[in-house]
Amino acid sequence: MTDISEAIVEKKREIAKRKRQEYVDAVLNSSSEKKIVVAGPGTGKTYLFKEILGGKRNTLTLSFVNALVEDLSLELCGISDVRTLHGFALKIMGKAVSDMKVFPELTKVIKEDAKIILGEDIDFEFLFNNRDDESKFIDFYKKRRKYYGHYGYSDIVFAAVKYFEKNKNTIPKYTQVVIDEFQDFNKLEMSLIDLLAEKSDVLITGDDDQALYDFKSASPVHIRERFSNDNKDYTPFTLPYCSRCTRVIIEAVNDIIVAAKKAGHLTNRVNKSFLYFDSEEKDKVCDANSKLIYKKCQASEIPYHIQKSIEAIANEERKEFTVLVITPFNKQKCNISDALRNKGFKNVLSAENRDTREPTLLDGLKLLIEAKGKKCDKCNLGWRIVAKYLLDGNDFNKILNKSNEDDSVLFSKLIEEAGNKKEVSKMLTILRKIKKDGEIEDTEFNEFLKKICFDPYKMAKDCLKKELVPYEKSYTNPGIKKIPITVTTIPKAKGLDADYVFIPYFDDRYLIGDKNPITDQKICNFIVALTRARKKVFLISSVVNKNPVFLQWIDDKRIERL
Repeated sequence: MTDISEAIVEKKREIAKRKRQEYVDAVLNSSSEKKIVVAGPGTGKTYLFKEILGGKRNTLTLSFVNALVEDLSLELCGISDVRTLHGFALKIMGKAVSDMKVFPELTKVIKEDAKIILGEDIDFEFLFNNRDDESKFIDFYKKRRKYYGHYGYSDIVFAAVKYFEKNKNTIPKYTQVVIDEFQDFNKLEMSLIDLLAEKSDVLITGDDDQALYDFKSASPVHIRERFSNDNKDYTPFTLPYCSRCTRVIIEAVNDIIVAAKKAGHLTNRVNKSFLYFDSEEKDKVCDANSKLIYKKCQASEIPYHIQKSIEAIANEERKEFTVLVITPFNKQKCNISDALRNKGFKNVLSAENRDTREPTLLDGLKLLIEAKGKKCDKCNLGWRIVAKYLLDGNDFNKILNKSNEDDSVLFSKLIEEAGNKKEVSKMLTILRKIKKDGEIEDTEFNEFLKKICFDPYKMAKDCLKKELVPYEKSYTNPGIKKIPITVTTIPKAKGLDADYVFIPYFDDRYLIGDKNPITDQKICNFIVALTRARKKVFLISSVVNKNPVFLQWIDDKRIERL
């Protein structure tokens, strides 16, 4: 590189640095009490948070995404109280209600109650999230919740909102409230933010291109409405410069947005720029990773291809790096996690997906253990969950209806009348012995494991299977055995990033659906997956006779086909 070209490059970097700071300063210097910042992935929101919160006391930072809350809690340690919305609502209601308890799957329990008692299939999550306050079923839910003595995740936010609306004097005042990932908020959560904004300065951040959580009635319309010129309450800002991703990833994202809009999608998208941030360090990374990698292979070969790619990366890096594997579905995540472990990788984390899990017998027993002593008999929720697994359908339905007819009767009394309380007491005794590392008779223990659906033989078999890895596999390149690998689904990838990202099953049938139309949600899913990478993205198709639509939307000069 000549002296002249070096000077041009350096000048370009200086301009980018100055312009990026100008966007941040515009937010910091604004006197507006309500600000909204629409910012893409890796555009410096955490830096902005530190700047706007610095030197202030009694501040609050809220997000829906657990992974982001964990990261922000560390980044903003000592600067702000960082919580999920559920955690904040729990704190508020804990002050208003004595003996506050939460069971995440409560809405599923009461949904089943409604089917049996009312003969109605009611989506209580939908009612709460969309503020259907006048629904006749809300009173039924409240009655059952009080009987069970627990709140669920959605109804605790609902309870906090109703409490604030009724008692405006209890709304806490902060010197600054910061809201992250606002595009994933629903009408209920938005109500909570609007209430906080009545007494505190509020900074809202988010990106409508990363809206993923429509399953909980979240909508990017809320962030778009507040960013709109028609909204006089909030002053709008953007942060366009991305310092996480390489130039080719940012260009690919812009290709996708242009193609999507041309095809009639993203019509209401906030008009904003997504720009590469020129810097010496990132330019070197871009030079070494100038293309997206695209590979076609059979589904069974995907773990092998990931392994070989990691080995090639290790030969180039010669230092530790991180890997994120993002699959369309949970089953694919589990299969790839197991396959990578079988190939000798020792540091594979498979992100847990509890969102669709039904309450188990063990969940009920744990509630009874936690209740302790005389309170155990009063834990209606624990006894109700346990009863479902111990009684036949007709008997369970009968005592459930009895509990609704007279909510002064403890569920433990009803199950005692059914003749099953002693059986529960035996299981609780075994759990207490396990907790204290006590001795348990083998036959008794095996019977207990079967009841809670733990198959000891399958567990032992799976353990032995891991030990019986062929020697050639156990001798996988020792340099890559401990490389940190996280395998997750697209919704769970929110808040994560890594040096190298693999997107397997990169096929229309998985990302769009064979007979389904392309939607804004599916486009956002792919944008989120793509922008988790700091260095390079590997797109792996398992359908070898067809190019995916999203691949066709990216300029071919940005793709290296293997």
